[in-house]
Amino acid sequence: MPHSVATWAELVEGWQLGIYRDPIVCGLVAGLALGYLGVFVVLRRMVFITAAVSQAAGMGVALAFFVQIHLGLGVSPVISAIGMALLFTLVFSLPLERLPVSREAVLGVAYIAAWSSSVMLGDRISQEAHDISSILFGTAVLVRSEDLYAVLAVSFGALLFHGIAHRGIAFALFDPEGARVQRLPVRLLDLASWVCIALVVSVATRALGVLPVFAFAVLPATAGLLAFGRLRWVLLTASALGALAGAGGYVVAFFLSLPVGACQAAVAAALLAAIWLARSLVPRA
Repeated sequence: MPHSVATWAELVEGWQLGIYRDPIVCGLVAGLALGYLGVFVVLRRMVFITAAVSQAAGMGVALAFFVQIHLGLGVSPVISAIGMALLFTLVFSLPLERLPVSREAVLGVAYIAAWSSSVMLGDRISQEAHDISSILFGTAVLVRSEDLYAVLAVSFGALLFHGIAHRGIAFALFDPEGARVQRLPVRLLDLASWVCIALVVSVATRALGVLPVFAFAVLPATAGLLAFGRLRWVLLTASALGALAGAGGYVVAFFLSLPVGACQAAVAAALLAAIWLARSLVPRA
């Protein structure tokens, strides 16, 4: 970000040139999609799955660069991120309650394994050190066109699926036994929902970084649940707040010359704090 005092004219000029347009649009779309999908994550009380999956996506990106540099194989970072995210999601979708340890312990192990692997791989990729750092810590300023297109396509697909299967997903979430009695494929709906989350998390992590992706998937949804009791309004609120955090966080970072990912997460946290304050003063709708 620029070190001199930024102006609206510079932001508008950069938008017109496409320098700032792609990252702002990417943050807006990723925040909207993850805000919506995050509601189902928070309602399941499995928020750290998002953290583990985002770390897995970051590890996939690091692995792709490592293979390109040291083995000469042309592996797409986006495809590698999606592959690792889906692999971790598949593991989490297994009946982990049969294990002698809690699901939280499995998530913790997966999170630490993905994070440490990303750091070790990044240490061996000197040519891409800045890029790996941006992915791990959410300090990326610019978004590649291919990453923006991936976020747009995957987010649209995930939201379209949830829009079509909304009633079934909600029924399976709130009353799985009743859904089974109605012969709904509860297991399949649950797995498909997690796959949607994993896909959006993986491409958004590649584009924006781990920190803002985790923030978008948790904070707007929490704010929506604090503000409203009806699922429809919760989803709309979480989507709007996620989009605002994604786009607004970039603008804040531009004017204050701060890391983009951290600002996006901070704006999401500030919106949650505002909702919490309003909720403490006004009865929930």
